[in-house]
Amino acid sequence: MISMKFHINTLLLVTTSFFSLSPIIAQRTQKPPLHAKHWMAITGKPLAATAGARVFQDGGNAVDAACAMLAATCTMWDVLSWGGETQALIYNPKTKKVISLNAMGVAPSGATAAFFKSKGYEFPPEYGPLAATTPGTPGGLCHMLAKYGTKSLQEILAPAMEMAAGYPIDAQTANSIERQKNIIKQWPYSKKVLLPHLGEKREAPEAGEIFVQSDLLNTLTKMVEAEKQALKKGASRKAAIMAAYDRFYKGDIADEFVRGCQEQGGLITKADLANWKPIEEEPMQVNYKGIDVYKMQQWTQGPSMLQALNILENFDLKSMGYNSPSYIHTIYQAMSMAFADRDFYYGDPYFEPKEPMQGLLSKAYAKQRAALINPNQNDSLIGPGDPYPFEGKTNPYAELLKKRFAPDGKNDNRNFAPAHDTSGVAMVEELYQDRLWRGTTTVEAADKEGWIVSITPSGGWIPACIAGNTGVGMSQRMQSFVLDSTLNPYNVVTPGKRPRVTLTPTLAMKDGKPYLCFGVQGGDTQDQNLLQFFLNMAEFGMTVQQASEAANINTNQLWLSLGGNKIDDRKPRAGNILLSDKTPASVREKLRSMGYKMSFEERTSGPINALYFDWKHGSFWGGSSNHGEDYGIGW
Repeated sequence: MISMKFHINTLLLVTTSFFSLSPIIAQRTQKPPLHAKHWMAITGKPLAATAGARVFQDGGNAVDAACAMLAATCTMWDVLSWGGETQALIYNPKTKKVISLNAMGVAPSGATAAFFKSKGYEFPPEYGPLAATTPGTPGGLCHMLAKYGTKSLQEILAPAMEMAAGYPIDAQTANSIERQKNIIKQWPYSKKVLLPHLGEKREAPEAGEIFVQSDLLNTLTKMVEAEKQALKKGASRKAAIMAAYDRFYKGDIADEFVRGCQEQGGLITKADLANWKPIEEEPMQVNYKGIDVYKMQQWTQGPSMLQALNILENFDLKSMGYNSPSYIHTIYQAMSMAFADRDFYYGDPYFEPKEPMQGLLSKAYAKQRAALINPNQNDSLIGPGDPYPFEGKTNPYAELLKKRFAPDGKNDNRNFAPAHDTSGVAMVEELYQDRLWRGTTTVEAADKEGWIVSITPSGGWIPACIAGNTGVGMSQRMQSFVLDSTLNPYNVVTPGKRPRVTLTPTLAMKDGKPYLCFGVQGGDTQDQNLLQFFLNMAEFGMTVQQASEAANINTNQLWLSLGGNKIDDRKPRAGNILLSDKTPASVREKLRSMGYKMSFEERTSGPINALYFDWKHGSFWGGSSNHGEDYGIGW
């Protein structure tokens, strides 16, 4: 998991006026922007960015490099591992279209709401084998590489395999393992891999120690062997890569994965693995003042950013001033409205009921929602609206909304909880913030031919339960389902269904050309941070590096997607706002008078990674925020 203890320096505005635009544009950044002509690779760890650079230098395209970085980050446990999930937006310069790749795993056989309720859960568990969806990352990587890359799987996995054979582990990962060692010790295969010094005072690896993962190396070797054997038999590059895919999901790797999962109490079966496959989808898209912004479909939280943009298009944000009280208030309200809809309406589009996305993303619906914003006061009762009339339909859950929310879309009963909630457990503030910010990593890549990739992979983070002798940490994404339709009738756990996740890569086009490619880690804050990053550039003229470092705000007026097994662990905190600790006293006082409950941190965003396409000069700009270990390389 991403540490909450980074010492972060947020963007300082060296100006007598906090709201003046020109000092922002002139502001020096703590990390320099990247500039490149041929290619650029940015991700969560320096070694993983180097893996992408190696593939680029060997003649690979952006898809090849992105796959190499994805494999390396999984191998380095950069808050994810090989058993997690992948979702990607890819720009294909040949077709000039944005492709959305859904490589999210699904709930396994037996994973029903009744099953988890019988064990006393109010959400599926946070950790362990019962938290696991089927792995999606190996399949997503193989699919991307086979269809849009140019290299062999062997070439792409080479850096990751070198790392699995032994790499000097970084301090963040090593210390995370040590902090979580008591949980890790519950699972024999995790203990074997992650705690090489059992019985000593420090049982995790030390920073800089050569960390060896022989089981994972064996798994990756088997995949490469399957590719080689297929090529020897005359298979095409694509077919050979998919032979490796089949060995993972249907062959001896799958056998060991399932055995190890079930031995430790998990539900995943061979049929679950064999029946799963990645899906190419049409991305969601809205136009914001001439810029086309693309996100994943509603099994992610991505459309919430699009909804917020539609709402904010009804306001003159630039005239308000960057991070002025009126600006902060307006985007807080818009985000709270969008997240209220996310929390109630988003789910897997391949299952009934069908989500009302046409209505949710309509400009008319956004205008109605914008009209509800009181410019002088936080609305602590914001709830989901009714998008169904905006697609000519009747809301099948109108009675539920009427019970919970007033006719104007405001919440009548903010303390509403399903009848089975009797916990009453108070949350500890630090634990709540950890749940809100839980991170993953991002992968951003582009090349001079025009291929662009934005990935926000996750799952299988430390403390992960490793499936048998595969070396593969299982996903923990089951916890993003709900068990009661009163919370979200579209996201109730069902075998074969995808949970509604926080993971949310982004691409933007302007004048028919790529404009931005960006992503961030940080759980429920991801689309909050990405929305503000985008506005920093589109409205306030910041460079990509300035925008990635700039201070953001976070709303806690939403249901948490991760962490805790009780309803009280996840409830919205109306009016709760996180601000930069450099926020001026005058801004604090104004927000306080508007009904906000403020908290302050040096860090107000997860690490944002981004690429900007400079068509005037024919080059790339890269941004990688100063909030983590994220790193980029360009040429």
